[in-house]
Parts: sequence; structure tokens; C-alpha cells
Amino acid sequence: MPDIIFNGPDGRLEGRYHHSKTPNAPIALMLHPHPQGGGSMHNKVVFTLFHVFVSRGFSVLRFNFRGVGRSQGVFDHGQGELSDAAAALDWLQGSNPDASACWVAGFSFGAWIGMQLLMRRPEIDGFVSIAPPANMYDFGFLAPCPSSGLIVHGDKDEVVPHAEVSKLVTKLSHQRDITIDFKLVKGANHFFHNCLEKMGSEVDRYLMKAPLEKRKQASSR
Repeated sequence: MPDIIFNGPDGRLEGRYHHSKTPNAPIALMLHPHPQGGGSMHNKVVFTLFHVFVSRGFSVLRFNFRGVGRSQGVFDHGQGELSDAAAALDWLQGSNPDASACWVAGFSFGAWIGMQLLMRRPEIDGFVSIAPPANMYDFGFLAPCPSSGLIVHGDKDEVVPHAEVSKLVTKLSHQRDITIDFKLVKGANHFFHNCLEKMGSEVDRYLMKAPLEKRKQASSR
């Protein structure tokens, strides 16, 4: 799992990258929780997500947003971090020009950033959002949500009430041409303490049945 440094919009960004040995493997970008709450690419939820995608044959990149670890720049309340994510996706695509599909996965703040990236980048074929902070940020930009995906939440989440996430899921599920899978992990708090394996299993099961090829509307662009 080599360390990498790539150019971001506000300086160099630090990441960890796994390159699949499978030709034309799908790619996936992992996004970490809030930088001002200690979030980084080494977060246990992000680390678990990374290895689930690796186990499913993806080439996977996780990285530190600006101002975290060796990444240059300072926290920018989401706007700059979204630009960082776009730069990371550019790097990942540049390293895998023949990828069979493109996915994004994020945890908490990273889920919010990931869903915004989903709206800006039509080549993203699927998403995984872990504990999206629906009580803290407006997800109204998902109108309509362009891709099917998975949302996983803990029923003991002390930061984001699962009722708020359920409302988001209901809203997205009413949209046409996409399917939102929602899994509530029993006993899990916001950080999935003692429940990382359960969370990872839900993601793994979803990827096992998900089509890991580009959507027709994306590949025809």
C-alpha cells in the first residue's frame, strides 16, 4: 500500500493507494470524517472501507484533506475539501484510465463531501455513505440523486440520530431510476466502536451484488 503525494488545489495532498492486479479494475475513492474532529485517512471506519473495497478487487485511494497529516492547506468548511476530493478523483482516474467503474465512499463529513462529489462527477457509478450527518448539513442538493448506493448507520449513533438519516433515505428512495439500500447496524454508535466488522460486512454484501461496471448513461458520455 504505497504512500503517495499528489497535487491538490491548495498544495500537495497525502494519500495511500492500492492498485488492483485485475485488468480494468473498478476504482474507489475513500473520504474521511471531519478534520477538526480528528478525522483523517487513518480513521478506523475509513480504513475498514478501504480494505473492503480492496477485497472486492478495486483500485482504492484514501487521502487526507487539506491541513490533515502531510496534506498542505487549511480547513475550508467543506468547499475546499470538495475540491480536494475532485483532485483525488482526477489522480485516481489518471492512474486507471480504463477502469470498469468509479465509486466514492465516505464516513460522516466525508459522506457529505462524497455525495456532493457524486453530483458534480457524472462518471461516478455508485456510492457508499456511512453515518451521513443529515442533522448537520443540508443534503437538498441531491435533487435528483444520480446514482444508486448504500447508506449504513448505527442505531445508537449519538452524533447523528438515525431518524434524520431515515428521512434522507426516504426522500432519496422516492426518486426515479435509482435504488437506495439502507442498513441500520444494531448497537453501533457514530464511530462503530466494536461494530466495525458488522459495518464492513454490510458494505461487502452490497458490493458483492452491485454491478461493478459503468452505467450506460455514464459510459456513453
